[in-house]
Amino acid sequence: MRNEKNSTESKVPDMNTYAHKLYLSDFLRAPIIRLAIQALQLPSGSRGLDAGCGIGSHTLLLAEAVGPGGHVTGLDLSPELLAHARELANKSRLSEQVSFQEGDVNKLPFDDDTFDWVWSADCVGYAPLEPLPLVKELARVVKPGGSVAILGWSSQQLLPGYPLLEARLNATSLGIAPFVKGKRPELHFLRALGWFCDAGLEEPTAQTFVGNFHAPLSDDVRSALMSLFQMRWGEPKSEVTREDCAEFQRLCQPGSPDFILNLPDYYAFFTYSMFRGKVVK
Repeated sequence: MRNEKNSTESKVPDMNTYAHKLYLSDFLRAPIIRLAIQALQLPSGSRGLDAGCGIGSHTLLLAEAVGPGGHVTGLDLSPELLAHARELANKSRLSEQVSFQEGDVNKLPFDDDTFDWVWSADCVGYAPLEPLPLVKELARVVKPGGSVAILGWSSQQLLPGYPLLEARLNATSLGIAPFVKGKRPELHFLRALGWFCDAGLEEPTAQTFVGNFHAPLSDDVRSALMSLFQMRWGEPKSEVTREDCAEFQRLCQPGSPDFILNLPDYYAFFTYSMFRGKVVK
């Protein structure tokens, strides 16, 4: 989900590129997202909101979890991403259980007590916005006794055998995202339990889920990992030494004879952390 509405056609190809990256990332994320959703134990037949739904892949997994009597609304600020979400839903068997709506998580276009639960992944508390008002806004639209859950990428180990290089890459501006230099520590995503308490949510809990990948890698997973290298570290030459940049290129460029994904013993993992609280009014 973006923080500003894009209304110019010239930027649509950029959003389509971003949508494709989200699609690729699902080859990595889908198993771990399923685990997180299972941990929520969403009531059968319940109605929920996916806030910042992007291309709607999580919306469909949530709809699958609540069953045929339930319904999930996907909300996003980007009409381009919502178009992809509707297309994805129409190709699934869950199209009658989901709907999509354009809107801003800062001011949700729903009445109080509309949903049984709200889910937000890589959006609320993860985007560069003040998290406490957003958590309160999510709680506003949830019925008493319902739940608010936010999920965010929290760590990765993608370069086995090169821990110092990976640590330095992770210290770049892209590598520490969504945290930014100068940001108050209490606004870091892993401090979300405090936001939930301050928002008046009860029984706040936290749980981390691990996704594992090892050789041999499928073509889809290889493509997703290559995209992930770029997403996490991009072109880091302005923030690391020349030697580190050359090592990064040697290991992470598909045309390199030392491309790390070609290792017969390649292994990587990443984590998503979920924070959840109960709405009491």
